[in-house]
Amino acid sequence: MEYCARCLYPANAKPGIIFDDEGVCSGCRYHESRERIDWQGREKLLREFLEHYKRQAREAGNPYDCIIPVSGGKDSHYQTYLVKEVYGLNPLLVTYNHAFNTPLGIRNLNNLVTQLGCDLIRFTANPVSVRKISRYMLKTVGDITWHYHAGIRTFPFQVAVKYRIPLIIWGEHGFAELTGMVTLEDMVEFTKWTRQEHDMRGFEPEDLINEESGIAWQDVAPYQYPRDEEIEELGVRGIYLSNFIYWNAKEQAEFVIEKYNFAPLRGKRDRSFLLYGKTDDHANDVHDYLKFLKFGYGRATDDASMEIRHGRLTREEGVELVKQYDHVRPSTLDTYINFLQITEQDFYDWIAPMRDLDIWEQNGGGIWVANDSVANHVHDPGVEAARVPQVEDRTFSERNRHLYYWEDNPDLGALPPLEAIRAEVGSGLNFVVL
Repeated sequence: MEYCARCLYPANAKPGIIFDDEGVCSGCRYHESRERIDWQGREKLLREFLEHYKRQAREAGNPYDCIIPVSGGKDSHYQTYLVKEVYGLNPLLVTYNHAFNTPLGIRNLNNLVTQLGCDLIRFTANPVSVRKISRYMLKTVGDITWHYHAGIRTFPFQVAVKYRIPLIIWGEHGFAELTGMVTLEDMVEFTKWTRQEHDMRGFEPEDLINEESGIAWQDVAPYQYPRDEEIEELGVRGIYLSNFIYWNAKEQAEFVIEKYNFAPLRGKRDRSFLLYGKTDDHANDVHDYLKFLKFGYGRATDDASMEIRHGRLTREEGVELVKQYDHVRPSTLDTYINFLQITEQDFYDWIAPMRDLDIWEQNGGGIWVANDSVANHVHDPGVEAARVPQVEDRTFSERNRHLYYWEDNPDLGALPPLEAIRAEVGSGLNFVVL
């Protein structure tokens, strides 16, 4: 397997990655290209764009200028801060409750609404339908969180049509930031095709309906995208803020922690050293473990690669983190095996046909083993030439101890018990449900 000479991504990274003649991946080149962008000009363009929609909403007598899809995470806090406090719009926050919430995620969602004073609409999926969909999509494409991605990528558009709010504002373009799927010159927007092809793995809700799965139309109704005529008549658009502002997740996390009381995790995680991202749902570890079982890399590869690109971590340090985390079976797997009413052997058997045979092979005992790893490519040709200059702000430093975990990190203390979190959020959990 070929690995990036700069970061840690393999050539089979999803949703797609390209290596150039110097062995550097498209995700690293995307990150590098940000230094060539006229961010002042782009911010001016964003300001003018948002002013247009604010005037349009006022003329229509609509109290909401835009929709922000949120989960309650660091990006949700920062997006809402920018849109409301910096640009002066009144956003309607929209979230899809996938039923896989962590107590910390619930706390942070309530914190977002309270701290920034925004209205929120929250759709809650019923667990019976979620179980049927998760079982079927695990067996079909190896994803227990299809309903989550389909929900957060669909429900905001349903709300847009219902409340006649034509502008939807997303944060970063995740696939661009990780693997360089698109360039900053493309200025891509969120579309129905993007939603289906990448977030929903090529499936529309009706594709899930069959007798074997027991999935009926009622189970997938929440994931029905509005008709093209409704979208076109209203002129619905979805933009990414990362096309207009220099996106730096760490700096933004530090900002919302200090200013808006966003709470990161505390203590060791199963599958990554990062404490401020992917904290909202406890299915994420299983979702990421499935990526490892299929393609041989996981969340530590994602997180360490971003640290390397920022110069806060060396490639060698990143390799050690991948060795420590990427293979780990998450403790939450037991919870989801029980929820899906399957055995652990079912879980692994269903995934076996989806393993990438360029990285996985079965030994004589029928055990799947990886035939390569980034750990075997520490001294590949081109690594030295591709190095990123190191900055003073090291990942594992005292100033960052609340953002990353390492073994000799000073004790951060345990998360407060669920009862304390419930007391903190109080009646704030009683959100509006369509």
